[in-house]
Amino acid sequence: MTPIDAARQARAALQDIRRDLHAYPELAFSETRTADRVAAQLGALGIETHRGLGGTGVVGTIRAGSGKRAIGLRADMDALPIAEANGFAHRSRHEGRMHACGHDGHTAMLLGAARLLAERRDFNGTVYLIFQPGEEGAGGARVMIGDGLFERFPMEAIYGMHNWPGLPAGHFAVHAGPVMAGTDRFDIHIEGVGGHAAMPHLAADPVLAGAALVQAIQSIVARTLDPLDAAVVSVTCFHAGDTFNVLPERAELSGTLRSFSATVREKALARLRALCAGTGEALGVNIVFDPLPGGYPPTVNSAAEAVQCVEAAASVAGRENVRTGERPSMGAEDFAYYLLKKPGAYVWIGNGVAADVDPALAGCERQGGVALHHPAYDFNDDILPVGAAYWVELVRRLLPQER
Repeated sequence: MTPIDAARQARAALQDIRRDLHAYPELAFSETRTADRVAAQLGALGIETHRGLGGTGVVGTIRAGSGKRAIGLRADMDALPIAEANGFAHRSRHEGRMHACGHDGHTAMLLGAARLLAERRDFNGTVYLIFQPGEEGAGGARVMIGDGLFERFPMEAIYGMHNWPGLPAGHFAVHAGPVMAGTDRFDIHIEGVGGHAAMPHLAADPVLAGAALVQAIQSIVARTLDPLDAAVVSVTCFHAGDTFNVLPERAELSGTLRSFSATVREKALARLRALCAGTGEALGVNIVFDPLPGGYPPTVNSAAEAVQCVEAAASVAGRENVRTGERPSMGAEDFAYYLLKKPGAYVWIGNGVAADVDPALAGCERQGGVALHHPAYDFNDDILPVGAAYWVELVRRLLPQER
């Protein structure tokens, strides 16, 4: 029986797990119930299980044959602080929290692979199943590495997978090189002189300076960077003032910079600092640019490992359903930290396209085309067997049995 045939037989069980996790979402580093469920599933399969890396992380170990090689497969477990808009039975029981990015599905697919690998053991070596906390902006990958992931579980390469709305359900996209952008967060503090709205000449207006700065920042990509270098700078918060007839003393701006290379990142950050200083000088206010910790580096696949992913995906979904020319995303992913330490690859599995969504069925399983981080998002259960089978096929190719 092929991996996809075996995975399809387990679909109902995988759906039950996935929907249970969806109903009880937990935020970064609070995934206690989720980790309990994962550990219980692994334990029931007789899989050696380790807990506590990154706080709530879980690592399962499956060995087969006499091979010394080892690889890691990673799924993320955390949810988002979003109020769910769906009305189905498995909607979030925790108000203000939901699995709006499909980490419930990622966890279920890796648990499905765990079952098949433990039952079949048709590979030669060691597979580490990494269930990671805190991907959503909290850098759980970095924390697990800091807790000794690669020392305690020595692996030669590591692999990740994320569902992708807009890609047909069960299809794959594999990149040889950049997949996701690096991201930097920043605050900008503007200190002026408050005053009466009718007498602006007696004040130094931080709102005017902030507005000018927001517009000037758009020149970074348009006029500072090479047109062939991808980047985006977005100001997403602008806070100033409390009432209609008072010029405030200060304004606060926040935003992100996203890019794919260290050179572009440094050039854009330098220009951000220069624009802040220049705008402050020109408009008579003090502007402080404050880059924040916690950004992610770019996620960049290693070419040889990406080829293996293409072949594994093709064996499950058909070569015609595996895309290798997709543009990378400006979204960020902390899987990047693993790829700074080890070779590996991070692939996309299609969750469905917008044409599949029937507005009259909002919140039903056909919602595969709803965007990530949207309150009406739901993971497409139809792809659970495909993802689980992909993991199994990848292991069989990377750790082939002795002949």
